[in-house]
Amino acid sequence: MTNPVSNMKTARGRRVGILALMAGLCVGQMMAPGMVRAQQAPVGTAASAAEQAGERVDKASLIVTQDYWIGPEDVLDITVWRNADLSKEVTVRPDGRISLPLIGDISAVGKTASQLSEDISSRLKEYKENPQVSIVVKEVNSYAIYVLGEVAKPAKYPLKTKTTLLQAITLAGGFTPTAARNKIVVFRFVKDGTGQIKIKAGYDDIVLRDGSKQNIELKPGDQIVVPSETMVIMP
Repeated sequence: MTNPVSNMKTARGRRVGILALMAGLCVGQMMAPGMVRAQQAPVGTAASAAEQAGERVDKASLIVTQDYWIGPEDVLDITVWRNADLSKEVTVRPDGRISLPLIGDISAVGKTASQLSEDISSRLKEYKENPQVSIVVKEVNSYAIYVLGEVAKPAKYPLKTKTTLLQAITLAGGFTPTAARNKIVVFRFVKDGTGQIKIKAGYDDIVLRDGSKQNIELKPGDQIVVPSETMVIMP
């Protein structure tokens, strides 16, 4: 003979078990997407952090210091205090100049932002009392060198970090068989942008002799020329 009380407890236990199972399924369905997102979020966050870190490294290598020389194609944000009409964002032209209201063309290449600010302020004094000019180098597009002559890959090379003469030769694939490697010449713009200087260097002096000073740190706009042996007349 079955016990009615025991049967009722068993039935009640089954109903509770079924309800618990259904509740668990509902909770699982509700939580699953969130759990997937929670698992995926750190991966995405890590990837984004890595990308941002990489961008910061690239940007950090191109930080514009007070000694940075402005070059062609750089973008400058020029602000004249309390004068929006004279404030302007400009791109340095290939001839090294920029154009501004009232003062017209002014040379920018080879100058620091501070030097250019002083030049613009001096020119504006003819039209405005005590002009205050600030310049921010908004885009660095001139940070590049040119490797020419007897190298495997003569071209324009953008610079992302400090680069020496030997590193530039390596970027260009090294010397050709006819290269006069001890007659390397670097042409460099002078600070005021009015001309160029010529720096001579020899590969053997740098590598085999005590000529490490010839392995100069390159500046934006430097032109490295490796002549052919047939072009070298003087020893």
